[in-house]
Amino acid sequence: MTNSRVQKTGTINKNKIEKLIRQLLVELGENPNREGLIGTPKRIAEMYEEIFSGYKMNSELDVSFSEETNAIIARDIQFYSMSEHHMLPFYGRIHIAYVPNGKVFGLSKLVRLAEKYSRRMQIQERLTTEIADEVSKRGVSGVIVIAEGEHLCMKMRGVRNNNSIMTIAYRGVFEEKGIRENILNLIYTRQNNIINL
Repeated sequence: MTNSRVQKTGTINKNKIEKLIRQLLVELGENPNREGLIGTPKRIAEMYEEIFSGYKMNSELDVSFSEETNAIIARDIQFYSMSEHHMLPFYGRIHIAYVPNGKVFGLSKLVRLAEKYSRRMQIQERLTTEIADEVSKRGVSGVIVIAEGEHLCMKMRGVRNNNSIMTIAYRGVFEEKGIRENILNLIYTRQNNIINL
């Protein structure tokens, strides 16, 4: 079994998804022609196009500006994703801190980056590392990404527990414990959403 994904391009086939959802309703013992369900297959196909749009998104991290600063922290970026194991949502917050190397990203680009990797079939561990890897590849001196998520696959079924999951990925200068701890302290002091150190 391989971990690699099929590269997704273009738009999804909404007509095919509508047919599949209609068949799923029948298999569940529902009447897809009853008033409350008659438009459901179409609504789900349209929703899937939106919530799985990350496959074709560009994070636009190539939009950067020459600027000297010690570190940038973006906190509390909301994310919504879909577990690839049970196709149930997980959601929460992502914090991204990076040490630029002479160039800073446009601030909205960090939000786009989180959306690029969360708006797809995903697991939280991979979501965290994919974001860290993409920032790291842009030549920064270091990056740390923390994702805090709540998983409906654990709340609605299985263990039925309300715990949350935290995942962390760090690269570059953040591999040094002292620097990492300093940034983590700043991330968890809730004063502003964006801090220049």
